[in-house]
Amino acid sequence: MLIFKIRSFNDKARFCLRILIPFLVIGFVSAAWANSSIPTKKQTSLKLYVNARQAWEKWSANPDTTYILDVRTPAEYIFIGHAPMAVNIPIKFLNNTLNPVTLKPGMQSNENFIADVKKKFKKTDTILVMCRSGSRSAAAVNLMAKAGFQKVYNIIDGFEGDSLKDLDSYQNGKRIINGWKNSGAPWTYKLERKLVYYP
Repeated sequence: MLIFKIRSFNDKARFCLRILIPFLVIGFVSAAWANSSIPTKKQTSLKLYVNARQAWEKWSANPDTTYILDVRTPAEYIFIGHAPMAVNIPIKFLNNTLNPVTLKPGMQSNENFIADVKKKFKKTDTILVMCRSGSRSAAAVNLMAKAGFQKVYNIIDGFEGDSLKDLDSYQNGKRIINGWKNSGAPWTYKLERKLVYYP
């Protein structure tokens, strides 16, 4: 039995808000916390994420309607290996320069990226996007979202995964923590004509 009387519609609305607000706050904080574990450079406007293992499971469950897009350079795709079903469309190309400060290779954008993606996929397709470790793929997802693709997931640990940061380990700096290649999912060096990038 209620020990108080709700007198008017406004009282009812206030009562409902008092009940609902804590749940809304908890939901908002939980969602924010869930995304906070993903580094900013790997986050996307669509907020759809999977790790490599989840990507393999998602593709395996629906291989006819789920696609894997590898946005690394053709050289990475060919010489480092790739998921056997991954379509290669690079978001960037190496440009044969080296940054003298960071010692990172220079890269230039693939101006035809979205046009190339549209040739291979429909905007309604479920597409899981992979790069080396999740940053270029995030940029690719954002470009695809702007072009109208809505079911595009970032594979946050990419093909090679994140670098180990342990100065006491001889594995320090090596990409052995996660990623498709380290997850137990299948990968190959074998090339298929329909999957390899042709400019």
